[in-house]
Amino acid sequence: MAAPSTLISVEEYLRTVTDPDCEFVRGVLEERAVGELDHASWQKALLRFFAAREGEWGIRVYPKLRVQVAPDNFRVPDITLLSRNAPREQIITHPPVAAFEILSPEDSMTRMLAKLADYETMGIGAIWLIEPKKQLCFRYRNGQLTPETVLELPGRSLRVQLAEIAALAD
Repeated sequence: MAAPSTLISVEEYLRTVTDPDCEFVRGVLEERAVGELDHASWQKALLRFFAAREGEWGIRVYPKLRVQVAPDNFRVPDITLLSRNAPREQIITHPPVAAFEILSPEDSMTRMLAKLADYETMGIGAIWLIEPKKQLCFRYRNGQLTPETVLELPGRSLRVQLAEIAALAD
């Protein structure tokens, strides 16, 4: 990933078009890792799984949606789950129900942990990190990654076996 060259304003970031969408962290554009097949397969599996349950569970699922975690900090989770009752926003400013990040080979743990900490600071109730090659899932809470085999969503009595989602990954 290229080193940042100059600081820009929030307004300039919001007018900037990049492909893939960059994140914006305190004045600096940060490139996001471009997923390989394993990454894309898990992203598709999560989308398919949660999209099939949107109405029943009162959620909406979106890939690569900008989330403003702080006034000068915009992140782009791989998958974002919103409450159906949340306000409709073009850029999310209210805490989502859950955020999922899927590791890519070029992701560094330092940058990933900073991103997950930003989600927690915003108040996102369930923060998940997927390691696609080994089909591992970690819950991020209180600055810690804990291996899990069951996904839970806050405020809902939903428990999903990771294997059920993994089965959808091609």
